[in-house]
Amino acid sequence: VVIAAFKGIGEEKALRHLLNSPGNFTASKAAWVKKNEPEIFAQVHKFMLPGDYIAYKLSGTITTTASGLSEGMLWDFRTKAVATMVLDYYGISSSLIPPIVDTFSVQGTVTTEVAKLLGLKEGTPISYRGGDQPNNALSLNVLNPGEFAATAGTSGVVYGVGNKPEYDVQSHVNTFAHVNYTPTQEYYGVLLCVNGTGILNSWIKRTCLSTDQGGLSYEEMNALAATAPVGSDGLCILPYGNGAERTLGNKNIHSSLHGLDFNRHTKAHLIRASQEGIVFALNYGLDIMRGMGMSVTAVRAGKANMFLSPIFGTAFATLAHATVELYNTDGAAGAARGAGIGAGIFTSFKDAFASLVKVGTLEPNKALAQQYADAYGNFVSLLSKNL
Repeated sequence: VVIAAFKGIGEEKALRHLLNSPGNFTASKAAWVKKNEPEIFAQVHKFMLPGDYIAYKLSGTITTTASGLSEGMLWDFRTKAVATMVLDYYGISSSLIPPIVDTFSVQGTVTTEVAKLLGLKEGTPISYRGGDQPNNALSLNVLNPGEFAATAGTSGVVYGVGNKPEYDVQSHVNTFAHVNYTPTQEYYGVLLCVNGTGILNSWIKRTCLSTDQGGLSYEEMNALAATAPVGSDGLCILPYGNGAERTLGNKNIHSSLHGLDFNRHTKAHLIRASQEGIVFALNYGLDIMRGMGMSVTAVRAGKANMFLSPIFGTAFATLAHATVELYNTDGAAGAARGAGIGAGIFTSFKDAFASLVKVGTLEPNKALAQQYADAYGNFVSLLSKNL
């Protein structure tokens, strides 16, 4: 489905209109259901993203947003409307697309039945919805061209905002309509994703460091990793053990460990190599974004997950040549702020983020920059041999 749709619509046309391969995300999933479960597809009235569905259950009103449709490869950035060329290719009626509303608007109100069921106030306005990474960017007040957000939980993501419809020819990164996109004020979010991020760190903890007494805590792991040198003394991990990576052209190369020497490598090297491998993979994706003309000078992230590790954070800042700003926020807080903006509780974005507090800053380590560059070069060389 993925390759056929790209070629069937025309690669140049698809990229120009969708900024991505049409086989990604919701559109191709709907096509799969149509082909493989036609009896279910025949019963469909509208199809919705998770946020659309929750809003529907609360209000009884089915709607969607341009930002959400763009994540489903169902928004045409040239016509600034539903991507009928994708629907036509898959043989899906445009009548299945819900009415489109502005992301920051009152999109419905809580019904009497829901109010009684959940203990909410009847008539409470419902506003704002966003995909996980556009919403993470919102939570960090990343809304303007040149601003970047990052997260490193189970998967790792860097998300940059621009005001031009840029795309990667091979769709190794994705471009969406950001949450503050409108047809008259176009803001785009470019996203790179590495699936095997925090899950690699947790796998090392559970599998390699666990004992009957409980093993090491994450804090102890970070402290131990700091005793190993940059580049982990030649030990390198390709962190792709959580499925195919879009940055690798969807090639599933799995995770692998390289350069292990039984006579000198220790737990400290293993932990550091895993954290550095994640950073290297993210920087590999950043190189693709740089190739699209995006310039990274500062990145905002919540102080959580892998960004709790000084090794990880400093390595990321140094290789990205960017200041990393850490904030006391998460996606839930961002969604709450977004809803407040849409419902008029906040008078502006500035008002909504007045309480956002920066709790830390990580600067590139210039003294170690060459060592990190050499270690990253080793990673890229090993990666190229495995692709």
